[in-house]
Amino acid sequence: MNQKIRLNKFLAQAGVTSRRKADELIRSGRVKIDGKVVTDLGLKIDPKKQRVEINGRPVRLEPKVYYLFYKPAGYLTALSDPHGRLTIKKFLEKIPYRVFPVGRLDKDTEGLLLLTNDGELAHRLLHPRHGIIRVYQVQVKGHPQEPLLKRLLQEGIEVEGRRIWPKAIKLLGKTKETTTFEVTVGEGRKREVRKLFAAIGHPVIKLKRTKFGPLALTGLRTGEIRPLTAKELKALKRACGLP
Repeated sequence: MNQKIRLNKFLAQAGVTSRRKADELIRSGRVKIDGKVVTDLGLKIDPKKQRVEINGRPVRLEPKVYYLFYKPAGYLTALSDPHGRLTIKKFLEKIPYRVFPVGRLDKDTEGLLLLTNDGELAHRLLHPRHGIIRVYQVQVKGHPQEPLLKRLLQEGIEVEGRRIWPKAIKLLGKTKETTTFEVTVGEGRKREVRKLFAAIGHPVIKLKRTKFGPLALTGLRTGEIRPLTAKELKALKRACGLP
């Protein structure tokens, strides 16, 4: 029986990164098979018989793990930063497996992040085809008028040549100077929620992601991590078409 799989799929299954970023690692010459650098993106390997290394470190398959993380504001969704800024790496040190975040929250955004070493699941969750929703609690400056909110819902805004718009906007509350909404988006494009409200003249003051697909940010305090329950994992896989 042929046990060979594509190299990028193996790297994703080993929890190194997503398939797309695995291709970048291969192109850059950072991956070796049996001591030799490989750059062929279509290469297939037999993980049981061949030795795979990235930057000189061996890569092995580990059991697939899934964690829910309440990311605090002020940390980059990254495992390292060349400028010395704070990253989420210190929170991940308590996890006994190498994991990576599925998608990103910008430095000033807090809330739900999924951590895993399941590259196939991560790839599907992030692909627009599966329509995995993201829900945010957003506090904005001022009090946006109803016509502006309707315009966002109906017309959206254009960002980098592509039109984006929220799926839903629900009023949660007001203070003298701010308004808080629950906002649902479909793709989670970079700084999408911030750009939407900036476009109507009401910049975001505070942003927290509360849901990602069927996962909800409940029972966690800032900075805490817990494994997904069997029920959560089943719902997550069902949402992106995995058995």
